[in-house]
Amino acid sequence: MITKGIRGAITVNSNTDGEIKNATLELLSEMVRANNINKNLISHVIFTLTEDLNAAFPAKFARLDLGWKNVAMMCYHELDVPQALPMCLRVLIVLNCEKDFTPHFVYLKGAEKLR
Repeated sequence: MITKGIRGAITVNSNTDGEIKNATLELLSEMVRANNINKNLISHVIFTLTEDLNAAFPAKFARLDLGWKNVAMMCYHELDVPQALPMCLRVLIVLNCEKDFTPHFVYLKGAEKLR
């Protein structure tokens, strides 16, 4: 077994606990669906948020709402680059998988322009 990263991103409607929760759960749910992820095979997850998003920790919603209680997760601020996409939540899921696994990256709600 090896590890591979699965990237994803979504824009958030506003800097509130509820909107960050909604965006986090929408993005993670789509990443799980698109990659047929078994949560027991997740090595760790890294979340980044742009500087304009600070109302909540996305990892909290993965733990509480998706049951990822035994997954190591960290939240960081994204580098504040001029002209970068605002109100953006990015995720990197690092998955224990077979060598032939091909990750499907997920970009939602305007975050497609990051590709």
